[in-house]
Amino acid sequence: MALLDEFKAFIARGNVLELATAVVIGAAFGKIVTAMVDGVVMPLVGHATGGVSVSDWKWVLSPRVVDARGIETAKEVAILHGALLQTVIDFLIIALVIFLVIKAYNRMRAAPPPAAAATPEDVLLLREIRDALREPRRVL
Repeated sequence: MALLDEFKAFIARGNVLELATAVVIGAAFGKIVTAMVDGVVMPLVGHATGGVSVSDWKWVLSPRVVDARGIETAKEVAILHGALLQTVIDFLIIALVIFLVIKAYNRMRAAPPPAAAATPEDVLLLREIRDALREPRRVL
């Protein structure tokens, strides 16, 4: 039973629950960003590049070979750099949005600078006396 109680205490800590919540929200947020990139950003990039989808970009090392009967004798070997580029764009957009959210959170969380406390009247009077004593004495 001690192991079960220790596990229960571990799970009940705030930082474990916060981490689990962050992972779930992060996964959902990643899906939103991926949908935005796939549905908005990449079609615009594809349109600008002549209608080719970025994820379809590839460098063909050896082309697919088909004989006269239509039977494939060799498969295409290619480097799919478009899929990598799309994943990098996803990452950069997610990183930018997280940066902006954290920046806004830190700005809201930052306490305003403390206002200067009013100087007590007795201190002001003591300063006046000090300044008066420093002045050269005038003879009348």
